[in-house]
Amino acid sequence: MNNNDGIVIGIDGGGTSTRILVSDLEGQVLSYVNTGPASVHKDLEAKRHVNEGIIQAVQLADRQLGQVHGLAAGIAGYDSPSDLKWVESLTDVEGLTCPKWHFNDAIAAHYGAHMTKPGIIAISGTGSTVAGITEEGHFIRNYDFYHYAASAARFIAYDCVYEVLAGQAEETDLGMVSAILQHWGVDSLASFYKIAQVGFTEDRRERDRVFGELAPVITDAASAGSHLARKVCDHAMEQIKVGIELLAPAFSSDTVPVALIGSVLNSAYFQEGMELRLRSGRNKRFEIIQPQFAPVGGAVLHALNQLGIHPHNHITDNLEGNRHARHT
Repeated sequence: MNNNDGIVIGIDGGGTSTRILVSDLEGQVLSYVNTGPASVHKDLEAKRHVNEGIIQAVQLADRQLGQVHGLAAGIAGYDSPSDLKWVESLTDVEGLTCPKWHFNDAIAAHYGAHMTKPGIIAISGTGSTVAGITEEGHFIRNYDFYHYAASAARFIAYDCVYEVLAGQAEETDLGMVSAILQHWGVDSLASFYKIAQVGFTEDRRERDRVFGELAPVITDAASAGSHLARKVCDHAMEQIKVGIELLAPAFSSDTVPVALIGSVLNSAYFQEGMELRLRSGRNKRFEIIQPQFAPVGGAVLHALNQLGIHPHNHITDNLEGNRHARHT
């Protein structure tokens, strides 16, 4: 095999979409594909999405499957050894015989954010997790404590809708309530209540998807001064902070870098609110950092690292030159 033509594949398999990046062994991005969800918990067609995405990405890179030196895949929903069977099936493509490394999508996000260095990431988007890699290289999550920060997009939307249906909306919330009704295609709270009373929609995946798409309405309303939206968002942020504080004692350093990732945490209201909350860390001092690479870029770095190719400046400069690899 000619190393000059060798490539690696990085995969960020989320609950909403799957991002696939192909680079050469110098970090030069050759192709990018965005396809459907990778989690079987979100989409029963997950295997097809990822399999077809891998084939398409390699073709777009003008390479063959036999030229792939390694594949690293961060997959949402890979939370226990019992998940490995369905996770491995996602990358089971005929002709793809390279080493493959599968892990939770939080590890890909961590690699992208902290560049293999110690630190904590908090993710709130389609899903929610708080994870860290310590100075000793140990990977830890809030899940290890059976803690869950209910701050994912669908959760803040569910909470806000329940408050509205329970009659908690006030004058500051009227714009948000109107947007919620429009989102659901109804013209009154009475009509919305009838839909809610029968479970909104029969399919759970579809229901979660529609609620998740409502989250920007809630975070924007919080920025605009909705008391109800702020109540829900503030509660979610407090849960995220608890998750971060839970992991902090595992680090030996007095100051722990924290990266905030995902559509919810990247909203203006959450950015400002989390910065304020983390100034008063109980267990450690926290330094909020901007992730250098997107999770799919982190997956590429993971693959290169596993092959013994460490992320020196030349490689990171090449990756940063691609908008899909770098954090935006």
